[in-house]
Amino acid sequence: MTEKFHKTDITGKVIFSKKIFFFLAFYAIVFAGCSGKTEKPNVIIFFTDDQGYADVGCFGAEGFTTPNFDQMAAGGIRFTNFYVPATVCTPSRAGILTGQYPKRSNLHEAVLFPYSTGGLSTDKLTMAEMFREDGYSTTCIGKWHLGHLPEFMPGRHGFDHFYGVPYSNDMDRHYYRNIDFQSPPLPLYKNENLIEEGPDQKYLTKRYTEEVIRIIKDRGDSPFFIYMAHNMPHTPLHVSEKFKGKSERGLYGDVIMELDWSMGEIVKTLKEEGIYENTIVIFTSDNGPVPLQSAKPLRGKKATTWEGGQRVPCIMSWPGKIPAGITSDEMVLSMDLFPTFIDITGAKLSAPVKFDGISIRELLENPARVKLPDRPLLYYARNGKPEAIRYGNWKLHITKTLGWNMDEEGEFPVSLYDLKDDIGEKNNVAGDNPEVVEKLKKMLTDIDAEISIQR
Repeated sequence: MTEKFHKTDITGKVIFSKKIFFFLAFYAIVFAGCSGKTEKPNVIIFFTDDQGYADVGCFGAEGFTTPNFDQMAAGGIRFTNFYVPATVCTPSRAGILTGQYPKRSNLHEAVLFPYSTGGLSTDKLTMAEMFREDGYSTTCIGKWHLGHLPEFMPGRHGFDHFYGVPYSNDMDRHYYRNIDFQSPPLPLYKNENLIEEGPDQKYLTKRYTEEVIRIIKDRGDSPFFIYMAHNMPHTPLHVSEKFKGKSERGLYGDVIMELDWSMGEIVKTLKEEGIYENTIVIFTSDNGPVPLQSAKPLRGKKATTWEGGQRVPCIMSWPGKIPAGITSDEMVLSMDLFPTFIDITGAKLSAPVKFDGISIRELLENPARVKLPDRPLLYYARNGKPEAIRYGNWKLHITKTLGWNMDEEGEFPVSLYDLKDDIGEKNNVAGDNPEVVEKLKKMLTDIDAEISIQR
């Protein structure tokens, strides 16, 4: 056997035969090609429901700890000016998956209910469809809330696998008096098969986490995209026995600590599987918190177009590319994620899309040097109408339907704030800056008109 592969000279040195030389040369070429290949990253979006700006340790949480979210921030980028395009669930979810203002999907008014007959049109390209066309396996875990009828479910929008519920947890057996409609027990689906009715909600966070871990471990050879949309901390709040009573903030703190555990288990699995370095993990919330929770130092809560309604916590990690321990005050939108993923993967779209977001790939890879251009952000109210606009550090409010008490405060005045120095929107400087007010009014009107036409 030995003579087939090598022989020695009189000094004892090994002399390779031609056969073994060509054998090794061939494998050297193969392995060199593999090492030069750029692997497409896995992507996980960890999307919570109604988690406020200050409801994460590294964003100033009080009464509970979030060591896994904090560790994620220490290893990546914490965004302090991250926005969703809506103040409530359904439109925000349409925005993140399409990269467009929800008005382009006609999902900008309120939310979908168990009696609703609409949903996200299959005419709209989602990031899941992009990923699947690019060779990824695609999974949706948790809350969908973009239409519960078969034609609107995740499988019709690019997801290979769905495990979760079609709408909010507070719609479980809810009676809608205004239309005399009794909603059914909260349905739990696996793909489009109803597998359970009225699941015990205190185990939803745990069950979703276990399903994500299973998907990661059984991933096969393809890169994967996982959209994990937790039901919590949307009310009614539920937590498993393991986390009940863990925090000083009561049930809400317990719930956040279990969500933090969920993130920790997912990251641990990525590391055990040896794919952590090449996985993009993004944590954020769909909108601001309900009144009893915290968006401080921001003004307003969920359903309002004050900062607390649409500015949410966000952390992004990609150990192989994103530098660690960065805090960025660049204005970034959830609508930026879709074009960013296209830029990162080099995916080709099957049809042109007019995105309202931009790629932030260069910012992620070089946050110390890259500055994003100033661009407008419209704040759409729960009624679907634009109430405010941000451009640079200026934010103009033209009207207010929620978050303003007309009986006590009178008519809402046109209000201008400099968010750089007034993050809490306390000092109205509209009277001192009439030219800025007029410029932003026109910008808001023009952009909304364009969106209304080009849906």
